Amino acid sequence: MSFNIGLSGLYAANKQLDVTGNNIANVATTGFKSSRAEFADIYAASKLGTGQNSIGNGVNLAAVSQQFTQGDVNGSGGILDMAIQGGGFFVQKGSDGSLEYTRSGAFRADKDGYITNNTGTSRLQGYAADDDGKIIKGGLVDLQLNLANLPPKASTKVDSTSNLNSSELVIDQTTKAFNPSDTSTFTTQYSTTLYDDQGNSHSMVQYMVKSDANEWKSYTLIDGRNLDGSLPTTGGLATDPPAVTLTFDGAGKLKTVVGADVTDTTLTLKDWVPGSVTNGVWTANNATAPDIAVNMGNVTQYNSASYRNPPVTDGYATGQITGLKIDGNGVLFATFSNQQSKAIGQISLASFNNEQGLQPAGGTTWRETFASGQPGYDTPQSGTLGSIVANSLENSNVNLTNELVDLIKAQSNYQANAKTISTQSTIMQTIIQMT
Repeated sequence: MSFNIGLSGLYAANKQLDVTGNNIANVATTGFKSSRAEFADIYAASKLGTGQNSIGNGVNLAAVSQQFTQGDVNGSGGILDMAIQGGGFFVQKGSDGSLEYTRSGAFRADKDGYITNNTGTSRLQGYAADDDGKIIKGGLVDLQLNLANLPPKASTKVDSTSNLNSSELVIDQTTKAFNPSDTSTFTTQYSTTLYDDQGNSHSMVQYMVKSDANEWKSYTLIDGRNLDGSLPTTGGLATDPPAVTLTFDGAGKLKTVVGADVTDTTLTLKDWVPGSVTNGVWTANNATAPDIAVNMGNVTQYNSASYRNPPVTDGYATGQITGLKIDGNGVLFATFSNQQSKAIGQISLASFNNEQGLQPAGGTTWRETFASGQPGYDTPQSGTLGSIVANSLENSNVNLTNELVDLIKAQSNYQANAKTISTQSTIMQTIIQMT
């Protein structure tokens, strides 16, 4: 039996060398998880059990278990490179339609914009986004980069915070009526860029006139014209353009906003006709535009310089895609030349009750088995799932120093087991010579 014991030891040491060698070979493989050879002793047993003086029959390979510990995450600079900081696996769909699971986040886009692994054979899975950038958390889909332009959006609101200097001189409008071409007829002005439904930009200017101690008049023109496209009357009729009256209390707080198409403190610009000027001639550009709600409720009158914070509007022109950003939740944001960004999808991660039950499938991927249990899919940072680190990759978790030590131990084990066989052979030769 000593020969069999020695042979089992040689086999075990050889397997340990194989496992260690595979770990060392993959020390630079992105997302690779090291393996460990696990052994069990062998004892002969009868139906009545083993005796107290039983001698073992050697060793066998019980399992090769993978160690799913976190690897180091380092920046790579790749636009679609991703690493998982924490638990979970990326989900890929192979060319045969089956799902694969990986920790290797070296992704790229193919000619159709689909996000694939570095060999281009499997597509990254996640959740789609609708036209408004809202994530649809339904079934998994092939994530695709939509390189189309972002359609324009017409402006529907303008909101800002401003102050009107209480120490400004009052302008007597009975002798000096408002005229947008004469700076002496208004106190200050604010400009805001608006967009029609075709994405054409237009300049809305609000002219502010201090008409009394605690009263201001506001005149609004778009592209220097009234809302219907007509030129304002020079010399200033009260209704051309219509004025909005803002009154303040003695503490500089806004009291009322009064005027045509004013509700509470919101001025609604109705029936706006977009147009453009060519060779000094204004013509309607045939674009449509919705009513615009201008919030005038955040205005004060303090004894400080007149100012207005940058306005908040919801319109924008057509945008060309300029980049891609991925946040910790795995949401893919496309950035556009019009300073807008929109979600175009979200990565899904998978988790398993028994990661050790996964079957290695090559290419740094694993497949589901009965032992692993069914996968659970969710967004990054949900439950035990980790976060996504963009422009980075997870290195293998192989500790090269430990592997080299294990290599020396396996070599010594092999030599020692070979020595037991050699010793047994010597004993056998001695016995044979005695006969």
